[in-house]
Amino acid sequence: MSSTIERHVLPNGLTLLTERMPNIRSVCLGVWLNQGSRHETERENGVSHFIEHLLFKGTQRRTAHEIAKTIDRIGGQCDAFTSKEYTCFYARVLDERLPVAFDLLSDIVLHPRFEPEQLEKERNVIFEEIKMVEDSPDELVYDLFTETIWKGHPLGRPIQGTVESVTALGSDLLTGFFTDSYHPESVFVSAAGNLDHDHLARLASDAFGSMGPGSPPRPISPPEHRAEVVVRNKKELEQLHLCMGVPSFPQNHPSRYCAYVLNTVLGGTMSSRLFQTVREERGLAYTVYSSINSFADTGFMAVYAATRPEGAHELVRSVCEQLGKLKAEMVDDAELQGAKDHLKGSLMLSLESSSSRMSNLARQHIYFGRQSSLDEILEGINAVDGVAVQRLARELLDGDRCTAAVIGRLDGLEFGREEFSF
Repeated sequence: MSSTIERHVLPNGLTLLTERMPNIRSVCLGVWLNQGSRHETERENGVSHFIEHLLFKGTQRRTAHEIAKTIDRIGGQCDAFTSKEYTCFYARVLDERLPVAFDLLSDIVLHPRFEPEQLEKERNVIFEEIKMVEDSPDELVYDLFTETIWKGHPLGRPIQGTVESVTALGSDLLTGFFTDSYHPESVFVSAAGNLDHDHLARLASDAFGSMGPGSPPRPISPPEHRAEVVVRNKKELEQLHLCMGVPSFPQNHPSRYCAYVLNTVLGGTMSSRLFQTVREERGLAYTVYSSINSFADTGFMAVYAATRPEGAHELVRSVCEQLGKLKAEMVDDAELQGAKDHLKGSLMLSLESSSSRMSNLARQHIYFGRQSSLDEILEGINAVDGVAVQRLARELLDGDRCTAAVIGRLDGLEFGREEFSF
C-alpha cells in the first residue's frame, strides 16, 4: 500500500480514505453510497438516481441556488452520478477551499429537504434525461443489450428508470429509501490531492459523527446470462448501432489483468484489431471498440459499432472473424507488449489527477476492501503472456453465449443467431 494512502473509521462505522498528492494545488472530495440501481426492486427502478438529483435541490441550510453559488464562489466543480452499484457526490476545489467543499457535500447528503414542489420539477427533469437516452443511440443500444443479457434482473434495468417507474415514485417511497440507504454502513468518504488526513478526519467526525444507523445492506445475487439477439427499429437513424457481447468476470476476478490485455488487443485502442480491420481496412464504421464491464459478481465483454444499414451484415462478420482469430491464434509478442504498454501508460497518466485518484480509492474500497498499490497492478499486467490470453479468449469468446442488440433503420434487415458465431 502506498504510504500516502490513509484510512480512518469513525466510531459509528463511516470510513474515510485519503491520498495525499503534495505536488498539486487541488483536492477532489467524494461522498459515496455503496449502493446503486441494482439494489432497487422493480417498483423502485430509478429511485437511487432520483434521490441523487433531489439532494441538490435544497437542504435545511441552503436553497438549490445557494448550493450552486457556494461552489461557484470558490471556483470549484461539483456534481454527482449514479451507477448500477454505487452513487457519488463529488467536488474538486483548490486545497485551501476544502473545508467549504466538505461542508457543502456533507450538508447535501445529510440534510436534504425533499420539498414536494422541487420533487415534481425534478421528476420532469428526469423525464427529459430519459428522452435524451432515446435520442442517443449509442446509449440506447447499450441499455437494450444489458436489458437482454440480464433479462429480469436489476442489473438489466436502466439506471435512470423508465417513464412509468419514475412516475410512480412517490414522496414517501423516496424519503423512506433515502433514510434506509444513507447511513454509516453504506456511506464513505474518499479524497485525494494536497490535503492533510488528520484535518479531514476532524471534518468527517464533525459532519458525520452523529449519523445514525440504517437498514442492513440489501442482498444481491448474480444474474443469469441470456444469449439472445434483439432488434429495435428506429427509422429516424441513419446508422445501425450494434452492441454484442459475452459473459465475463466480476471486478475482483484473478484473471482480470489478462481480460484487460485481451480487450486492449481486440478493440481498446486505435491500433487494435477491430479498429484496424473494421474501420481502417474495410471502412465499415467510424466508431468501433470493445470494453470490459465488470461488477461485484458478474460482468460482460462487449463490442460496439455503428454502420450504414447496407453494411451491417459485413460488420457482424468482420467482428466475429476477429473474435475467432483470438481463439485460434496466439497473440504475438510485439502485439502483446504493445497492449500491455498501453494499459500501463493509460493507468499512470490517469492517476496524475486528483479526481482519478479519489475515484480509484473508492472503487478499490468497494470491490476489493483494500487498496492495491500501483506496483501491484503493474506487476499483474506484466505477468500476462500470450498463452494466458489465448486460453482466456477460448474460455470467454463463446458464440453460443453471445447476446446482441441492434437499433436503427432496419429496412427489412434480419439478424439470426447463426450470424453471431465465432
